Amino acid sequence: MAANDSPGGVRMVRVADDRDGQRLDNFLLGQLKGAPRSLVYKIVRSGQVRVNGKRAKADTRLAGGDEVRIPPVRLEAPGEVKPPPKAMLERLAASIVFEDKAILAINKPSGIATHGGSGISFGVIEALRALRPGEPLELVHRLDRDTSGVLILAKKRSALLELQALMRAGEDDEGPGKRYLTMLVGRLPGGTMTVDAPLQKSVLQGGERMVRVDPAGKASTSHFSVLERRGGHSFCEVRIETGRTHQIRVHAAHLGHPVAGDEKYGDREANRRLSQQAGLKRLFLHAASIEFALEQGERPYLINAPLPDELTAVLNAL
Repeated sequence: MAANDSPGGVRMVRVADDRDGQRLDNFLLGQLKGAPRSLVYKIVRSGQVRVNGKRAKADTRLAGGDEVRIPPVRLEAPGEVKPPPKAMLERLAASIVFEDKAILAINKPSGIATHGGSGISFGVIEALRALRPGEPLELVHRLDRDTSGVLILAKKRSALLELQALMRAGEDDEGPGKRYLTMLVGRLPGGTMTVDAPLQKSVLQGGERMVRVDPAGKASTSHFSVLERRGGHSFCEVRIETGRTHQIRVHAAHLGHPVAGDEKYGDREANRRLSQQAGLKRLFLHAASIEFALEQGERPYLINAPLPDELTAVLNAL
């Protein structure tokens, strides 16, 4: 990866072949060590970052040989950067559910962001890098801050590229098999209900992400199956064919049965009752398992994450 300094501190960086397919935002985070993600998005949105002389979006996929213009940015001196809290490190260390030479999988607790940015100092990736200094850990995918469950990190570049390719294939219905557990408000009909509704993402003025069903959005498919009914609500398994932002939450609300505890798309009165009656203090959405294969299908994985105690307690209370 070659870099040339230009007047004013601008750098022109040529993308190495082994970075082919990497998202622009992740490439920039690697180049601007210590930069918060919010800063990376800001310089991309403002047009200060160029790919082959043209403006690009944060999710642009780079190709080997591309030339990226990186503007000068002011970062905190190393001495100003505080380490993640010890309690957070201990919690994440205890959340590891699987590890081999290629990947690391955790059962992400609710309330911890996948990565820092937008006022969040530390996420999973920053904390795990602090816990494992010198290890080349990279996020393979993301979970919403309030969603718990299986989160995969790659320990090898080859595993990252292969998993990213599988995730992209999932946008066309052939990616990793993801299974979620959720509590939906009200009585969902028996059997499997499929929601095939395109989703459109927007960012509000304050930076908050909102997603809505919109014919102009991206194709999105979710399958909801009732496992059992508790207290007039529906404990469900959800399998998704696409991995859009807030997909399950928006599709559930579209059905008229929002996810319990969802403060953004949910039923405020139902959430209040569930908090009082069953002690629900969080979003009832959990990534229970993920299934995929590496090494061109020769190495299969099925990784499970148990339902957290606080959600099991809610089920028992209903």
